[in-house]
Amino acid sequence: MRVQITNGMLIALIINMVYAKAIGLTQGIMAREAGADMWIATLLATAQGMFVMWVIARTQQRLPQLNFIEHASTLFGKWAGRLVGILFIVFFLGAFGSVMITFVYHLMDYFLPEMPILIFVIVGTTVGVYAIYFGLEVVARFAFVGLFSIIALNVLLMLGSLKDFDIRELLPVFQNGFVHTAVASRHNDTDWAMATMMTAMIYNHVKSPIVCTRSGVLGILYGGLSIAMWPILEAGVLSPEVTSQYIVACMQMARSAEIGLFIHRYEMIMVAFFATSALVQTAMCLFCASLAASQVIGLKDYRPLVLPIALLFGGFGYWTVLDHNQAMNMLSKHWPMVALPLAFGIPLLLYLLGFLRRKKWTNH
Repeated sequence: MRVQITNGMLIALIINMVYAKAIGLTQGIMAREAGADMWIATLLATAQGMFVMWVIARTQQRLPQLNFIEHASTLFGKWAGRLVGILFIVFFLGAFGSVMITFVYHLMDYFLPEMPILIFVIVGTTVGVYAIYFGLEVVARFAFVGLFSIIALNVLLMLGSLKDFDIRELLPVFQNGFVHTAVASRHNDTDWAMATMMTAMIYNHVKSPIVCTRSGVLGILYGGLSIAMWPILEAGVLSPEVTSQYIVACMQMARSAEIGLFIHRYEMIMVAFFATSALVQTAMCLFCASLAASQVIGLKDYRPLVLPIALLFGGFGYWTVLDHNQAMNMLSKHWPMVALPLAFGIPLLLYLLGFLRRKKWTNH
């Protein structure tokens, strides 16, 4: 029997899949390019993510019982499916590296600077491996815990920082022009790419294929709303210039927030809530890559490939986070050039080329 998840689980996974890196590292990168317009860049990226998710949902409706790799195999042959599977593995390898940068630098730079980097990588990878051995449904249920953490963190941050908010820091709008702001949105596009590519691998496990079309787009919308408050508050409280100076800008934002006399160390609360979302990201990167690898080589079960994939991904993640400059160059320069062509290209190609094989999916 095929494992199935609810539409609510899909929405929770999508929001968790984008949240940690989007608030942790992406806003600082976009602040260096877009300045005060980083919140507009975030909204533009959300709109682009909703479009790609709509394309994925429309493509998936043709063969709702298959994921994108099986979809490509059915329409264009086994070698096409294997090629798509390899591209998915490459994508999630890079995505795992970006998640490890987020996870490690939050904990190491602000809390445990003496801890060896290898320990962080082993812990993050091991938790992901442990989760996916129990299956997709377990990770999806855990995503509800992450969703609660996200909501709680956002509410606490707003309560603790609105008193210091100055809307004048967001002006003038489009200071560097619309095109420059739109180009800066590519960094947040890489975050949504993780959510859309994950969905392309698990859409066929959602119980209601008709409703899940709406759920995917709603997941992007709700996720975008949960993220958009961060660049607005960071610009209005810290100022765009200060935000751009930090690798992990959200931690500095959390340090500036306080409620009354007792809740001052927001960064402690933040890491407790944030870690859940980051661990969902590592688990889903490993799950999707293991599933893709099993379909590339023709195995019915992904579990025998979990450990080899975890060793490969863990090694890449460790190499990535060894040096801050190397990690940020990878994240801001190289990763968008890899992630965006795959995240936009695969769904659009399958959607458009699928019309050439209309008979195959209408008679399947």
